[in-house]
This record gives sequence, C-alpha cells and structure tokens, in this order.
Amino acid sequence: MKKNILIGQSGGPTAVINGSLYGVVRQALNHKGEEIGHVYGMINGIEGFLKDRYMDMETDISDEEFDALKTTPGAYLGSCRFKLPSDLGDPVYARLFEKFHKLDIGYIFYIGGNDSMDTVSKLSRCARAHNSDIRIMGIPKTIDNDLVCTDHTPGFGSAARFVATSVREIGIDAAIYDTNSVTIVEIMGRHAGWLTGAAALARKFKNDNPVFIYLPEVAFDTEAFIRNIREALEARTNIVVCVSEGIHDAQGRFICEYEGAAGTDNFGHKMLAGCGKYLENLIRIRLGIKVRSVELNVSQRCSSIRQSATDLGEAIEAGSYSVEAALRGETGKMTAFKRTGSKPYSMECELVDVDQVCNKEKKVPLEWIINDGTDVSEEFVQYVLPLIQGGVRLPEKNGIPVFAYRREV
Repeated sequence: MKKNILIGQSGGPTAVINGSLYGVVRQALNHKGEEIGHVYGMINGIEGFLKDRYMDMETDISDEEFDALKTTPGAYLGSCRFKLPSDLGDPVYARLFEKFHKLDIGYIFYIGGNDSMDTVSKLSRCARAHNSDIRIMGIPKTIDNDLVCTDHTPGFGSAARFVATSVREIGIDAAIYDTNSVTIVEIMGRHAGWLTGAAALARKFKNDNPVFIYLPEVAFDTEAFIRNIREALEARTNIVVCVSEGIHDAQGRFICEYEGAAGTDNFGHKMLAGCGKYLENLIRIRLGIKVRSVELNVSQRCSSIRQSATDLGEAIEAGSYSVEAALRGETGKMTAFKRTGSKPYSMECELVDVDQVCNKEKKVPLEWIINDGTDVSEEFVQYVLPLIQGGVRLPEKNGIPVFAYRREV
C-alpha cells in the first residue's frame, strides 16, 4: 500500500542542504505510483508543519526550479529552530501524528544537524511508543562537521572550500603593504573547530598565512596570544590569524564575552560573535600597530559560489540513500558517511542509530591541534582536502546565478 512522504529542513542552512532535498525528492519520484504517492515538503520545518504549512514537491515546483535546487544556497523549504518537548506525552506529539495520519504520511525525512537529529529521535521514539508504522529518517547537514558516527557531514566541504579561498584572498590583500599589520579572521564554530581549521588549506607554501589558527578545543590565553603576535612580527610584516567564534579561556568563558554577555537561541546555545573585534582592539592597544578584523559571517555557511562538487554529490547521495533505506523498512536512523579510501578518496553511505547521534558533538582530535594550540596538523589537512574538490558551474542569467525561489503556497 503506497504512502506519502514528508520532508523538512531545520537549523542553519548550508550550500548543499537543498542537494539533499533534491536527492530525496528525485528518488521518491522514481518510486511514484508503486510505494509512494505524494511528496510533501514542510515549510519552516516541524514548527511550520504544526501550523499546516507544507507544499507538494511535485506540483508546486517547476522542473526548471527543481533542477536549480542543486545549486541553490539556503534552505528552499525554509528552516526553524524548534525544540520538541522531552516528554513524549506532551500534547504536541498527538497533534503532529494526527496531522501525519491525516495526510497519509508513511515516511518522514528531516534534514539537519545535531538538534534536528534530536527531533528525529523524539519522533521515532514516539512512533514506536504508539505502534505507528511511520518511518522516520535523519539526513545530516552542518558546516560545523560536529555530528558523531559519521566521517563528515554534507555542507562542511563547501564551507571549508569557501573559508580556505577567502582566507587565501585575505592573505594576499594583507601583504600589499610593507608595514606591520595583523588581520583577524573570525570563523563559525561554537565548540568544534573543524571549519576554522580548514583555513590551513589557504597556505600556498610552508609558513604562509594564516600564521596562527585557534580552535575552541584548546583554551585560549590572551597573554600568550599577544606574545605569539609580537614574536611573529619579528620575522614578517603581515600576519593573518584565524579564530573560531567559540574560543574561550581556561575557565570556559568565551572571549567574545569579555566585552559583554552573549545571547542564547531556542536550544540554549550561546549566540557567539565578536571575539575577532575584541582581539583587534586588544592588539591595537597592546602593540599599537595596524590591525583589522574580518567576520566571514553568513556567507561561509551557505555561499554557492565556492560549492564543492564532492560535497554536492554526497549531499544528493545522502538524500537518495535515505529514501531507499526507508523503503526497506528502516526507521529511527541517520544516514552517515564511511570513508573507505584516502588516496584516492572514496566513501559509502551507511545507517546509524539516530539516538547515538543527537545531543553529542564531534570535536577536532587534540592530536590534530599542534604548536601549543596555534595550528592544525598535516593529518587534519589531508582529512579535509578531499572534501573540497571540484567546482560546480552555476546556471546564470545576465551574469547572476539563477536560484530556486519558493513561492508562498
């Protein structure tokens, strides 16, 4: 008996989150009429679905727009940061499953990061508790690359490519004057420094910029930082420093909080920004030299200009694989990546229990953080390098990329 599919996106967007959406829909439509009826998309995730906001992914999007999904940044369906209650007896679950059954939903796919896998876990456990036959699958995405039980996550490769390219450009720009200067580049990463570490790929030769890379896995000492800058300026005039937004001192206090408290989001995570500006001012006061800070901001997470072909292909594969797994009867699982080769690089999809993924974080191994916490190792570089390979040609009109835009339904 055929059932309908429901897909949602949640959390921060990436350059390839819509690639996974494309993979799910394409694979689902391959089974249209056999095991699958309609393919619905939640608008603004589970929060929007609670408000009856959804669309038909076959009739409400043109073939041209659908194909453009692959290279469209952001979350086509819209996102949310909605935390389901821990109590599975909460009335919200009865409302959700009533809506699922009303639409004759047999399969749910949720594309997101750590908090989204928490949603998949809760919905799966609730379905089991009520003997529902709805199959619920998680599809990973996050530029932070901090999901456990997977070699890496879709979205990370493209973000790493963007960071490495941007830092290389910044380094070239910083070197045009023969005067002492420091450029601080602040990069996303609350507790895990994977994306900031990718800045090491910007180096063209040994001892090239960035001279220092600071990750949140290691405590940050402002006095040691000033000493490092002062000593480095004895050998060179232009220094680029890359820092994770979540760098903190030995007591766990975020550096960005040195000049004021950070706010929190709906999941209780501190919204971090400003450590780059703090360090800029610190250097200006202590060393009296030219210094500026650059925050890569939202572009690093979802820019399609530096989209990695490897990343996009894997994102699509994750979506397709998840559909096939659900049709085989799998539920309560997340599609993960297993690296099967390094030179040449290869990987394959596998399934992991979503309960083993949610509410955990994968951090950069300490043995990959070197030089007293100021750099990453060659092992780190070799881990990331295959994930940024291959450029993607964007469809254009009048010199501007053509993206898929969702019309309000």
